[in-house]
Amino acid sequence: MIQEKVLQPAAGWRSLVICLALVAGGIAVIVLNILMHGRGPLPAWPVFLAIAMFVTAFVMLFGFQAVAPNNARALLLFGEYQGSITGSGFYWVNPFYSKKRISLRVRNFETGSRTTPETKDASGKILQSKSRTTGRPSKVNDRDGNPVDISAVVVWKVVNTAEALFEVDDYEDFVAVQSEAALRSLASRHPYDSEDHEVSLRKNTVEVCEQLRSDIQERLDKAGVQVLEARISHLAYAPEIAAAMLQRQQAQAVVAARTKIVEGAVGMVQMALDHLKRDNVIDLDDERRAAMVSNLLVVLCSDRHTQPVVNTGTIYH
Repeated sequence: MIQEKVLQPAAGWRSLVICLALVAGGIAVIVLNILMHGRGPLPAWPVFLAIAMFVTAFVMLFGFQAVAPNNARALLLFGEYQGSITGSGFYWVNPFYSKKRISLRVRNFETGSRTTPETKDASGKILQSKSRTTGRPSKVNDRDGNPVDISAVVVWKVVNTAEALFEVDDYEDFVAVQSEAALRSLASRHPYDSEDHEVSLRKNTVEVCEQLRSDIQERLDKAGVQVLEARISHLAYAPEIAAAMLQRQQAQAVVAARTKIVEGAVGMVQMALDHLKRDNVIDLDDERRAAMVSNLLVVLCSDRHTQPVVNTGTIYH
């Protein structure tokens, strides 16, 4: 694995002064020799000296490099990695270095999006710039086999220029593909929804997003990329089962609500019977107690208003 080497190149302004001094010196040598020899032939060595100074200044021009903030330059000498410039500024490096630009800015993308590569004509003119389409949810089966549509937004940046450029072919495409694979793997390990304390995609959003970030980071370590954040941006059942799952959720909600109502009604009936017994309001036998419990449960558990019936006789008739 290639290790990143951070370079501290020479300041560009000092080298620029030297370059301009060489040009001025070459001009001065030519002018002085013309003034000294008039119309006669000039000696060979001043001409060669002036040409050497011009050529040296011209070659030095290829060594100047301006690096913007949050950008870097990877330097190669005849195919061998020499180091990277990660700080912003105006520098001068070996003119024979090959320079590869790489951005250190924070970037983000949505899974399911497609990248259109840059196209050029024969002369190298850019006909179509590189672009990325909006993300589409990926269809994947959750742990229970239910098809769900899911997508995520991944925030990342390059932290190792050498690994990003030389360990993978195209680090941007590598990030997109590996993030998509990690999202599919995560969705297949968890159910869409769960009634118990099991981690699910819908209820445990924070835990699932942190696990997704960790899974993506593990896949991208070899590419010199740091994942700052990964969050699920879209989560839903696939259209072919969405209606059935909605009915299932509604049925589960109704059952849960009825369960709470019954628990509360039983508690209220028990409290009423205890209160009547404690204050000696009335003494009921088992049959009348059962009838009273039945009537109270009907009143408390009914989903509509009950109609009272007034008994004009005794309690036993």
